[in-house]
Amino acid sequence: MNREIIIGDRVRLIQRPQYFKTAEPMPMLRPPDLVIVGQEGIVVDRRPGGFWVVRFDSGTVLLDSHYLELVAMNSELLSKEEI
Repeated sequence: MNREIIIGDRVRLIQRPQYFKTAEPMPMLRPPDLVIVGQEGIVVDRRPGGFWVVRFDSGTVLLDSHYLELVAMNSELLSKEEI
């Protein structure tokens, strides 16, 4: 899959940043062990500066796209839910 990430896509964390910034109205910096490498999440929003809001089991964070790998496109997720 060689395409741009869009809202609703399932992504995987491929590299851990130095810290995570939460995607809350009052953002906080969280330690790098909040999300483990390989964990999958859903893209819920895009923010200025090329940042994505990704919802993982351990929380919703802001991440640059170079930390993410596309796992499943939004259309693939929808077709699996219809089955």
